[in-house]
Amino acid sequence: MAIIAALLAIVSVLGHLLSTEELLAQQKASDQWAFYQAKDIRRYDSEIAQDMLKALKGAEVEERLKHYGGNAEKYDTDRKGIQEEAAKLEAERDHKGAQALRLEVGEVFLEIGIVFASLAILSKRRMVWYTSMIAALVGVGLSLTALLVP
Repeated sequence: MAIIAALLAIVSVLGHLLSTEELLAQQKASDQWAFYQAKDIRRYDSEIAQDMLKALKGAEVEERLKHYGGNAEKYDTDRKGIQEEAAKLEAERDHKGAQALRLEVGEVFLEIGIVFASLAILSKRRMVWYTSMIAALVGVGLSLTALLVP
């Protein structure tokens, strides 16, 4: 029972760590999407400035048009990179979430193993003890599969 309890503690801590990493990845992805939105607003502002300057026409206007045109292109390029980074962070979040879920289910089976081990001590029945060992093995197996989640 002590071995199962130790395994439960390890799996529990790993599950909490992965859940924390999942939340961090979500926050980073949200930050990236906010950054993307800010770049989109700046691009739109540059397009509006171009439209207004086109309406004015003049020598200095041409120079400003080039400036704002360059800004709009730069922001558009920046947005694409930001969007890709946000998508990567979302994929990382999903991966960590899947791993955490496996560990949490493994934790449940380890807890069941402890309960049945306690019952085996009280009832002195081999079948209950075997049940506790099977539950514990399932818990360990599920926890190990957290490393295999693609």
